[in-house]
Amino acid sequence: MTANGYLQLALYLGVLLLLVKPLGAYMANVYEGRVAFLNRFGAPFENLLYRLCGVKPTQEMRWTQYALAMLVFNLLGALAVYALQRLQAYLPLNPQALPAVTEDSSFNTAVSFATNTNWQGYGGETTMSYLTQMLALTMQNFVSAATGMAVLVALIRGFARKTADTIGNFWVDLTRSTLYILLPLSLILALVLVGQGMVQTFSAYKTVPLVESVEYDNPKLDAAGQPVKDEKGNPVTEKATQKEQVIAVGPAASQIAIKQLGTNGGGFFNVNSAHPLENPTPLSNFLEVLAILLIPAALTYTFGRMVGDTRQGWAVLAAMTVIFVAMLALCVGSEQSGIPALSKLGVDQTASSLQAGGNMEGKETRFGIVNSALWATATTVASNGSVNAMHDSFTPLGGLVPMWNMQLGEVVFGGVGSGLYGMLIFAIVAVFVAGLMIGRTPEYLGKKIQAFEMKMAAVALLLVPLVILVGTAIAVMVDPGKAGVANPGAHGFSEILYAFSSAANNNGSAFAGLSANTPFYNSALGLAMLLGRYWLAVPVLAIAGALAAKKKIPVSAGTLPTHTPLFVGLLVGVVVIVGALAFFPVLALGPIVEHLVMIGVH
Repeated sequence: MTANGYLQLALYLGVLLLLVKPLGAYMANVYEGRVAFLNRFGAPFENLLYRLCGVKPTQEMRWTQYALAMLVFNLLGALAVYALQRLQAYLPLNPQALPAVTEDSSFNTAVSFATNTNWQGYGGETTMSYLTQMLALTMQNFVSAATGMAVLVALIRGFARKTADTIGNFWVDLTRSTLYILLPLSLILALVLVGQGMVQTFSAYKTVPLVESVEYDNPKLDAAGQPVKDEKGNPVTEKATQKEQVIAVGPAASQIAIKQLGTNGGGFFNVNSAHPLENPTPLSNFLEVLAILLIPAALTYTFGRMVGDTRQGWAVLAAMTVIFVAMLALCVGSEQSGIPALSKLGVDQTASSLQAGGNMEGKETRFGIVNSALWATATTVASNGSVNAMHDSFTPLGGLVPMWNMQLGEVVFGGVGSGLYGMLIFAIVAVFVAGLMIGRTPEYLGKKIQAFEMKMAAVALLLVPLVILVGTAIAVMVDPGKAGVANPGAHGFSEILYAFSSAANNNGSAFAGLSANTPFYNSALGLAMLLGRYWLAVPVLAIAGALAAKKKIPVSAGTLPTHTPLFVGLLVGVVVIVGALAFFPVLALGPIVEHLVMIGVH
């Protein structure tokens, strides 16, 4: 890798870490009601919303009430998204007169955006009207992100409170996350992106003449619209000339800003942030990939502030950063090494027998390998899923990185809120393991970790791997599952495994060789998204309620310090080992064996 590549990575990590404390402190103040400006100018509008919705902001909830409110709100949101897709042909802001979305695709998309997954089995510019993009998808980008942040804040209160029956008010946490954090940041980022050339318009698509006409063979159709074949059964073609191009536009910048900041990832255009109107310049690329990890990283400091010990937040951030840097190094190195078979043929070969440009297949030349690998790693350690390069075209080990990032549970930064509460579940398991080593009841942040907390942690950690492995096994055995695979062998298996890993962990990225917009995959992946989001969130709220009811235990000589490098190492070990135990055998059938085949080619 060149000096420029190292500089880009160092700049990215440096800016990200510098923003953790100021943004994290601001978010802690928002949730604790300590921002004087917001209390003075935002409170009247906030209170008006509560009155219109019949919410009593001072009335706190038990964990069961909090969970019920969260589930009902998200269910209603999914129904609204489904209805808008099915009715979009009759609704305004549809300049291209796009028809209604099919039932199975509407279900999949509604579930996807409600769960903060943003898996897209469709092409945005050919499927969704402007109204659907804004009112359905962008709206869910805000509230699904705010839902994850609300669940996290409830868990933090569980650690911070003592002998309490309640963990906050879901409606207040949801509202403050949206109004005071997500909306202001999105507005700033959207304006900057428009300045970089990203489109934001209600105009219809533009038809422009090509600089140079293109001739191609077009299949000849009969009167019924069916392909004409000759006496040998081969398709008959006729010469055609393309003189014009239709350029899709729309209100993209407003959606892209929250797509990144809310770790949603759903693109306005089909090729996501590889599209020049969705990611026009190197600066827009830097800001978008920075936005992916900005809030998840800053929430670690918010956590430390709200539990009264910022060292705890820094320790969790350190564990996340260690894993992120290791996975980033593997991804960049794998893509820089290129394809051995091409090197042996003397294609773009250097003195070290490696491709001079590395593996550039599926990547934008304006971003290159470093920025493509950085984005792939960042988008999958977070539950973002946006892409600026095609992961399906990465080398086997380069593609293993984003896949395993997701399989670790989306806890290395992770989604806004959901990543940190997932990592805190691993922290609970880590202190439990440490307690077993010394024969002492485990404690974390002054709370005893007992049977109920461990049962809920086990449910949260084991269900998602079960969904991924069972879903993949079914898909490779049934005809509808195998029909969507374009590549045979290990890579085709990796495409299916990646899809279920992405859906169950609410990421949304894909190995694009899998044709997933079918009734089978829309239904199976939709179910995986639902289980991956809510089967984790509900146990987390149960843990929050149990911890809030406990007394604080004073620190003693036998208490394991959870802010030291030793605990950081223990936490990293638990995350990696759980991921390895659950997924190493299945990874051996996909990217690992594909890598061995690649390097063994003569």
